[in-house]
Amino acid sequence: MSELRWHPVLRQWVITATQRQDRTFLPPREYCPLDPTKPGGFPTELERPSFEIAVFENRFPSLRREPPEPAIEPEGPFDVRPAQGVCEVVVYTPEHDTTLAQQSVEHIRRLIAVWTDRYAELGALPYVEYVFIFENKGEVIGVTLHHPHGQIYAYPFVPPIAKQQLDSARDHHSETGRCLFCELLEREREDGRRVLIEDENFTAVIPFYARWPYEVHVTPRRHIGALPEMTDSEAWSLARTLKSILVGYDRLFGFSMPYILAMHQAPTDGGEHLYAHLHIELYPPHRTATKLKYLAGSETGAGSFINDSLPEEKAVELRAALPQRL
Repeated sequence: MSELRWHPVLRQWVITATQRQDRTFLPPREYCPLDPTKPGGFPTELERPSFEIAVFENRFPSLRREPPEPAIEPEGPFDVRPAQGVCEVVVYTPEHDTTLAQQSVEHIRRLIAVWTDRYAELGALPYVEYVFIFENKGEVIGVTLHHPHGQIYAYPFVPPIAKQQLDSARDHHSETGRCLFCELLEREREDGRRVLIEDENFTAVIPFYARWPYEVHVTPRRHIGALPEMTDSEAWSLARTLKSILVGYDRLFGFSMPYILAMHQAPTDGGEHLYAHLHIELYPPHRTATKLKYLAGSETGAGSFINDSLPEEKAVELRAALPQRL
């Protein structure tokens, strides 16, 4: 059963998806459902001996193209509606024992082309208002399959964090006539202390207001609302920048760094969102090699993050771990 239930206090939709309790959880290496299906071998989700990048609809989706009717009727403040949308899995490579950081710049460029295609196709569906591209990496993040992959959720609403970012950008544009993200990037580049890497198209920083110790934001220097607006040169720059940051993460503590990768773009609800600015946010949970940052009382209960480090100091550490050449 999947359905959307309205949270009248926080004024946001909560997705209930009971069928996800049955999803595959950390299977043995030889039974990975994201590996290519080998002749005579265990049947997987990908019925072919090899591929470059694969996309398919999640077998255990939170949102469905043709969702069932809700289990209960709406009553008073308790609104409910079908969980219509799309959930896709993006398998980065046929290789099981690897990561996105270990892929070539050329392969990451192909992945960006896949992301761009899926944003355009899913965003064109009449019931999709926001296409969210993301990756959960590492068991401490909660990943259930080790094979390198990401996901795409095509929501029938603009999710809360995206909405809050867009509302802030809209208000800033209304008050100043400027793009909020363009101004933030300009200030970061002028200051320089938190800038990790940049070229003529993209800049990566640990932002002034970072909530996680090694949080990184990757932002195009040109005002771009979504992936399809990028030029080929910008797409290659994004591939190189992502590769550098992910390699730097792995070098920082000498192990493959877990993280959440979250891509923010313009909604696909048919409205004009000239203030939207494409950017990618990465949140690694490690605050040291042996300690994790947990979302405890203040973060989860009050929604107020506490960062027990200085972004300026963490930028120095991460910058030193970045590769000089790719």
